[in-house]
Formats: sequence, C-alpha cells, structure tokens
Amino acid sequence: MNETNNTELQLLNEIQKLRTELLSLHQTTETHTARLFNSEERFALAMRGASDGLWDWNLATDDVYYSPRWKSMLGYDDNELENNLTTWATLVHTEEKDSVLKKVQEYLTGEAEFFEVEMRMHHKNGHDIFVRSRAFKVTREPNSEPIRLIGTHVDITPQKKAKQFEERHNKIIEMIAKGKPVSEIYIEIALLYEERHPGLRCSMLELEGNILKHGGAPSLPKGYCDAVNGLVNGPGVGSCGTSTFTGQRVLVENIETDPKWAKLKHVALPYGMRCCWSEPIKNAAGKVLGAFGMYYDYPALPNKEESKDLVSASRLAGIVMERELNQKHIRDLAYTDELTGLSSRTHFYLNIDELVKTSARNNRQFGLLYIDLDNFKNVNDSLGHDVGDLLLKEVALRLKSACREIDYIARLSGDEFCIVVNDIVDDYGTAHVAQRCLDLIACPVEFVGRKYTPACSIGIAHYPENGNSLLTLLKAADTALYSAKDFGKNRYAFYQEELTLRAEYRFKVEQYLREAIEKQQLSIVYQPKIDINTGKIESVEALSRWYHPQLGEVSPTEFIKLAEQIGMIKPLTEWVLKTACNQLSLWHKAGFQTLRMAVNISPSHFLDSELVPLVKRIIDETDITPGDLELEVTEGVVQTNTKNLDVFERLKKLGVLLAIDDFGIGYSSFASLKHLNVDFLKIDKYFMDDMLTDKKARILIKSMIEMGHSLGYEITAEGIEKRKQFDLLQELECDSAQGYLFSKPISADEISKLLTRS
Repeated sequence: MNETNNTELQLLNEIQKLRTELLSLHQTTETHTARLFNSEERFALAMRGASDGLWDWNLATDDVYYSPRWKSMLGYDDNELENNLTTWATLVHTEEKDSVLKKVQEYLTGEAEFFEVEMRMHHKNGHDIFVRSRAFKVTREPNSEPIRLIGTHVDITPQKKAKQFEERHNKIIEMIAKGKPVSEIYIEIALLYEERHPGLRCSMLELEGNILKHGGAPSLPKGYCDAVNGLVNGPGVGSCGTSTFTGQRVLVENIETDPKWAKLKHVALPYGMRCCWSEPIKNAAGKVLGAFGMYYDYPALPNKEESKDLVSASRLAGIVMERELNQKHIRDLAYTDELTGLSSRTHFYLNIDELVKTSARNNRQFGLLYIDLDNFKNVNDSLGHDVGDLLLKEVALRLKSACREIDYIARLSGDEFCIVVNDIVDDYGTAHVAQRCLDLIACPVEFVGRKYTPACSIGIAHYPENGNSLLTLLKAADTALYSAKDFGKNRYAFYQEELTLRAEYRFKVEQYLREAIEKQQLSIVYQPKIDINTGKIESVEALSRWYHPQLGEVSPTEFIKLAEQIGMIKPLTEWVLKTACNQLSLWHKAGFQTLRMAVNISPSHFLDSELVPLVKRIIDETDITPGDLELEVTEGVVQTNTKNLDVFERLKKLGVLLAIDDFGIGYSSFASLKHLNVDFLKIDKYFMDDMLTDKKARILIKSMIEMGHSLGYEITAEGIEKRKQFDLLQELECDSAQGYLFSKPISADEISKLLTRS
C-alpha cells in the first residue's frame, strides 16, 4: 500500500508540473498547438511507467483517448474499444454513472476544487472492478473555459475487497457475540467467502455422533443438501464425510473420478459440482464438530489464497458450532437453579404441565403454594447481594425441610419459590405445609455478625378448583399471594374468586389508562392558590382528571399510582406539563401577567435523567418565563444524596420555582431541607383539618411556618375549607393558601372568570 501511495504521489507531482505547462502553452495559434501536443506526449510518456490508466476527454467532441493500460485494466486489448465517451458509459456501473457525471460537472463549473471518484466498472470477463479516478481540466484563455479533462484510473479492487471482507467478517463476529441463530451465521460465513472467490459455493455440515447434519449452504441446491443431510460419515463418504471421519483436510480435484465420491457423485454432478475441498471443523480441544466444504463447477485444487481461506472459514464456523454446543449444555443445566440447587422455573413449568395431565387422568387434586420473601430488597440494599444470596440458600433449605417427600419445590426467580403439595383431600393439607414454611423461615439467622429474622407471604391455589392449567393456577396463586401481603404479610391466604375479579378489573383499568394517556383523553382542572395578605390569585395548580365511559370518574390517586406502576407516568407528566404551560401562556396574553402555574412531578419521574431537558423544552416551546412555573414534589424525594440534590440544582438553574408538597406527613428531615434550594413548603391538609380544635396541630403549623420562613421558604397551607382556618393562618403569618374555601379544581374557562373578577 505504501509503495502504491508513493507512486501515486510522484505521479500527481508530475501531472501538476505538466498541467502548469499545458495551461501556459495552450493558445489558439498553430505554434502554440504544436507545443501543446509535445507537452501532452511528455505527459503520456510519464504515465507509461506507472500502473495507472490514462484517459483524455475532449469536452467539445466527446472523443476520449484511453491508454493501453486503461483498457487492459478492464481486460481489453488496445484495439478493442472505441475512443469516445460512450465506451466509458457502457463500462461504468449503472448505479454510479449519474453520480460520477455530476461530480464531473461540479468540477468543470468550479463548484468543486478537485475531481476524484471511486466507481465500479465492468471487466471483460464479467466481474466488476473498483476504480479510483482523478483528473484535472485544461482551459482556454482568456475566459478559462474548460476544453479537456485529463485523468487517471487506478485499480483499487484488492483494497476494496479487503475492506468489504473485514466489514463482513466483523459483522459475523458481532452476530456470534449477540447470539444470533446459527443458521443465520452459517449463511453469512458462506457468503463471506463466496464473494471473495467468484464462482465458489460453500457448505457447513455439523457432526452429531457420526451423523452429518446440514448446517448452512445458501448457494447449493436444496436437493443436494437434503441428500447429504443424515449420512453416516466415513472414508468413502465424499470430501466432508471423509474429513469428519479422519479429522484431516480432504482435497478432491475431480469429483467424477475420485474414489471418495464414488457413492455420491451421482448426487453432486447433476448440480454442476466438479471439485470439493473440505476442512474439518474442530473445537478448542481438537474434537471434530463438523466440516467446511468449498465447491467449484470445474476440476481444481485450491491456490494459496483459497487454501488459507478454507482454514479461516472452518475456524470461524468452529466458533459458532462450539458456542452452540455450550449453549445446549447450558440449556441442560437450566433445569436446576444454580444458587439454591432447587428446580428451576423451566423445570417447574414442565413439571406442572405433566402433573396437570396425570391429575386430570387420575382425578386427583394438588395444591400450589406461591411463596415470596417479605422485604427481601432491604436485605440486598443494607447487607449486600452476597448476603442476599446466602439468605436465599438458607430459605431453600428450610423450605425443603418443610415439604414432604412427595411434594415438589422450585425457585422461580429472585426471592420467589413454588411448592407443589401432592395428594391433598382438603384445604388442611396445603395449610399445614404453608404454616410449616412460615414457622421455619421465621427462625432468626445470623449473617456478617448481624441477626436477621426472615419472613414470607404465601398464596395458595388448588387444582382443579382454582385452575386447570399452569397459567390459571399460577395466576390464582399469585393473586392469593398479594392478598396475603395486603393483610399484613408473614401469613398465607387462599385464592378467592373475588380477588380474580379485582385483578381483571385492574387489568382493564391498565389497558384503558394506557389508551387514555397515549390518545390524550384525560382532562386538566386548575385550583387557585391565594395570597393570604391580598386575597388575590397568585398561581393555579394543574390537576389531571380521568373520566372513562365504562369506568366512570376514576380517582386521581388511583390512576396516577397505576400510571407509575405500568411505566406511563412520564408521558402523562409530559402531557400535563405541556398543556398547563400552554394554558398559562394564553392567560398571560389575556393580561394576567403575574399568574404562575404549578405542576406536580411524580417522585419516580423526578429522578429521571430526561426530566430537566423535558422541562426546558416545554418552557421554550410554550414561550413562558421559567420563573412562572412551579414544580411540586412530595417529601419522598427530599433526600440528601447527591443525585437528588443535583436534580434540584439543575432545575433551579433553569429558573423554575420548586415546592415541597404535602409537607409534614412524609419522612423528610431538617437536614434534607438545609441542603435543598427550594421556594415553597406546602403544609399538608392533615394538619389543617384539626387546627381549630387541636392545640398541638396549631403548634405544629406555627412551628413549620416559622421554620420555613427562617430557611427562606414561602409557606402555603393546603386544604383550607373554613373562614376561621384562613383567619388563623393570617395570624400565624402564612404566605398563601389553597382549598375549597376559595375554589374547587375547575376548568380553564372558569379560572379565567375568577381571574377577571379578581
């Protein structure tokens, strides 16, 4: 490559010198024409020593001179091609002709400073070669009109093919790494080498015991592949059969005459196969896994490059075959849970399917216990995953001891286990096993010097009463499990039909909610916040509402929590935020310039990396001032860790206002408030409900107001419904209030009327 580059550089320098001389000599007189001809002869002589082909295009007549080297590059003799532009047009690849001519035009008109293109051209033998073409223009004075284009062609096919081979090879490695199906990878390997050697056809055979199995051969006829598939390998079973039997390379120059093909040539010859070279495919330990075969439709032995590629292809196929065998071994191991030694989820499913069938035939019943450890996440978070694994192992041992020999136990995933209680006649049998599980698991255990008392919840379902298939039984047991957790955990619960109805209702609500959020079928109402000193509306809080034709009015508490659980809180928040900001922009244009908009942000969404960019984008799109937007978050996100504080700081840098909502009933600490850069504390309605009758409530409210003011926060009281509450808040110097005393959440039009009256 370096030698080629040096030659091209020297050539370009020579061309540049000659170009300068050509330009200076090119005049319209006969004398100048003769001198120009002599200079061009010198240019042609300079080209003879190079490997480049020369072309000279007369732009006025479209006559083109092609040098002998230019023609031989495409497989033609000097007298075989006519010297005109049509010759080039018929030889260049049709997909690239227009783009090349466009670049020529751009160079001639001065839009491009130089001309250099890469293109495919048809060789006389039928294949394409890759050519790099460079040129300079000869102009006529005094207006510098281009009259000729002189250039070179360099055959860059080897470099291009090497690059294409590398790219395709890398693609195959990537497919292997990503675990793509072996059949797809086999095809890519075959095509990789077939493109490298025109006319070559490749085949991969897998060896199962001593049986040859078709792996992949995209260019071989199906009839031939079917005939080879299933053959027993041996010394007289073609090239690949012999290769897999001996473990050695087998090169057959002529299939028709070679004795190794005596029993198979009647299959190969009708499809045009005349030679076959086979390399055994081996694993890292040297065991034969299969064979890679190369076929041509003429008798031949491999040249040096083909021989090298035969080895390379077999090694690449060997990586694929060895990976597939390892994964098969892994699948065999999949029936056992590696951590606990119990049956795996896969084996559990197979076992239940079979048990359902035999129980149906024999009219038997069995019970299913679905077990989930209570608060297992806390163990991982506080003691580490290593300790969590130790606990799972201990729980597995205890569950095994709780079971009878005829029962079956499996670990489904994480901290979930299932026990099949066989041969039951009533609820007592499963309840007895469940209670033993609860008792045994609840025994204290000590890890890393710390004593821990585990607990679990258990859901119980029976076959066939609660389900007659794997899925229905699991659903019933899972429903019962959550019933046990709802009743306080560390207990068992039986499946009840009403729980299924409740679960089905929840599923419908999920589906309806997804649709409502995606199609923006929810609505927004606004509740004003009043300045206690002036009585004027200083801001409104945007609140989402959902009315469904079948479900009716769904509580915001219910559907917002559900949106978080099903991963729809982000699109819901984005829609509320954008709709509310658009509405604020309309109110500002209507003359209510001092009005602000408050929007609640879910705790789960608050820490999302996309929240701050989302807020900034919506502020820009709706053309509001950042300081007119209040974002409210609950105490749940008021933590002192770096991630939480960073989100607060980034939002403050945008210029938006921040409020801590429902303050006083969560678990924020004064230490957290010390580090937070927020603007408002909103005292929860819980305190307002008792402030007129409970002295302690008044003291707490007063303390929160004073504390907030001392920290530089404005204080808002939520849930104000009585005038006396408002009067007391004035005495306590609260800044603002919100509640039914002033207005329920109402539509944007009704807010506009309130603003006008205000």
